[in-house]
Amino acid sequence: MLGGLVVIALLGAFTWAMAAFISGGDATETSERLAPRTIELGRVENRAADIAENGPLLFPGLNTTVGERSIVLDHQGADPADGWVVYYAHPADRPMSCAIEQVVGTDRFVDCEGRDLHVTDLAPPDDDVRPVVFDRERLELDLSGITTPGLATN
Repeated sequence: MLGGLVVIALLGAFTWAMAAFISGGDATETSERLAPRTIELGRVENRAADIAENGPLLFPGLNTTVGERSIVLDHQGADPADGWVVYYAHPADRPMSCAIEQVVGTDRFVDCEGRDLHVTDLAPPDDDVRPVVFDRERLELDLSGITTPGLATN
């Protein structure tokens, strides 16, 4: 029985050590490992082609480690380096709790009340999330507003 207690204690210590490592030793601050401030999406040409073929990209649960904020990335226009737009994944005229589901392969969505919505009917974000294009080639989502403590809005 004493051996079993030692094994359980060692497992607990290992779990605590891994959690401390992942959080960078400070569990009160957001860590890049737990909640990155940016998401690299690759080449603008590839993402624009994906959206043209299959509709906007839906990113569920991007509010730090609790996953409360979902966003939709859309692209409009012929130039892959321009025309990137972000929306929250709920209708502009409904609260965040009214989640949407994408109609596969389209820019159409269905909300919590069964209404058919176009991507432009979704809620525009505050300045807490935005697409960023680097050197007209590489696309990232800047999430610093929703991953920095004190800046997240509900």
